[in-house]
Amino acid sequence: MPTELEELVGFIAHPNQQVRKTAIEHLVHFSTEQPSIFKAEKLLPIKHLKFLVRDEPEIAEHAYTILINLSGDQEVLENIATDDKFLGIILANVTDPKEPHANLISMLLANLAKWDGLKTILTRKQSPPEGLGSDDVVLNQLIDLFVKGADGAYNKAADFDYLAYVFADLSKHPEIRKYFLTTQAYDGVMPLNKIKVFTEHKSDVRRKGVASTIKNAAFDVDSHPVFLDEDAINVLPYILLPITGNEQYDEDETMAMLPDLQLLPPDKQRDSDPNIVQTHVETLMLLTSSKPGRELMRSTNVYPIIRETHLRVNHEGVQEACDRLVQVLMADEEEEAAGAGGSWAAVEEDEDDDKIVEV
Repeated sequence: MPTELEELVGFIAHPNQQVRKTAIEHLVHFSTEQPSIFKAEKLLPIKHLKFLVRDEPEIAEHAYTILINLSGDQEVLENIATDDKFLGIILANVTDPKEPHANLISMLLANLAKWDGLKTILTRKQSPPEGLGSDDVVLNQLIDLFVKGADGAYNKAADFDYLAYVFADLSKHPEIRKYFLTTQAYDGVMPLNKIKVFTEHKSDVRRKGVASTIKNAAFDVDSHPVFLDEDAINVLPYILLPITGNEQYDEDETMAMLPDLQLLPPDKQRDSDPNIVQTHVETLMLLTSSKPGRELMRSTNVYPIIRETHLRVNHEGVQEACDRLVQVLMADEEEEAAGAGGSWAAVEEDEDDDKIVEV
């Protein structure tokens, strides 16, 4: 005999909209407390939930919320992420400027990106909304949503911050890294250049996801000249500013730094999240894998900034990352050639966030 709760799950497929609405509203709580009830009958409730995202707005909101919470289960995650028709629906919905649940869809996509097979989104296309200014490549549309969503310029109901986690997880894959570093034909801009400006932003989620995306892209060592070129990505200021506080340096130290790092306001604060600081330092470490990267960091006096970061951020991961980077920056090229320099091999790719998003 089915339990009362199992019967309630069955009511989300009831033909009467009010019955569906009452049932799904009561079930949101159980998507975190008793998620197994949604796995009955070979995941039939998941099939119903995927259909309900097209129901009236309140029912759709609850359906998205439950799917977000349930996607922490690997079986459910793969069921959702491999449903090509459902992916098409939510990708079309998230780009709709009038979609009331665009942020929830962004959170669901952030969870789905943890399934490695989602990297096929790279070749996915759909017609872009007229106001987005994008082409038919879905990833380009998501990047443009993320940029325009920062100030609510596209959809008043959404900021699209969680798309940063989508980019971070997708950028674990070499082909996606190449995408971020490839100038797009429709606007002549590299995707990484569009998102790098958000390393200093009020949203923790946005900053963390962008920092991880930059770091993952930096595993493409052949692209490091592009990362460092002032006329290309010029990534150093966007990495160093978030890890720089209001410390006072002597004139000689200051004058050798990048122009963006000079004459900072007295209230300048480094990023409040030590995990983001660690990510940025590890990106710098990756960029020292080539001699031009090391020479640029030495000539622009990165060392004092790392020294102060080590002193002022009481976090084991940050301090270890700083130690490794300092070993490289303070070694001379002869020592490095002999193997005395620090190694960046221990730096691992980032997944943002390591945990499944829950609502």
